[in-house]
Amino acid sequence: MEDDRLSYITKKEVNLDRDKINVLNTILDIKEPPVARCRLLSNGIEPYHRLYLEDGFTIEGDKACIACGNCIDSCPVLRREPDRRARTVQRTSFALEIIVADDCEQCYACVMSCPQVDTGIKDYVVEDRVVEVIPQSKKMKFLDNYFMMFVALLVGIIIGIFITW
Repeated sequence: MEDDRLSYITKKEVNLDRDKINVLNTILDIKEPPVARCRLLSNGIEPYHRLYLEDGFTIEGDKACIACGNCIDSCPVLRREPDRRARTVQRTSFALEIIVADDCEQCYACVMSCPQVDTGIKDYVVEDRVVEVIPQSKKMKFLDNYFMMFVALLVGIIIGIFITW
């Protein structure tokens, strides 16, 4: 019985269709914080958001910003320049768009932190849009995967010999 009530929480997000991906790419190419537009592409408030409302009152499907401030808190532009943040007390995606405007770094931290953006959109952003900014050194490539397994095994054997000696 418990599993039936929680089944909607763990459902796998379906892949985005081609039309939605085209719209999403257009949104993500704009040099402004994309969180509000991504939220509008999403399904809106879902039952698992756990908002406690009066009995009989529901806002499921509502796509309005809930003013949680996650997008404001996650923006690297506002963390680097706190004076911009001080220009308003609002903690909405609209305020983020006004404060940051075209200085957006397109890191998509705001999209990832918004509780109303669907998981499918977040997955697409992570898998297809986020640029890997930490290049892997050539030395690390050499020491990767299987080679490191053998090194760890060899070190374990040496430590085992010294312990039992």
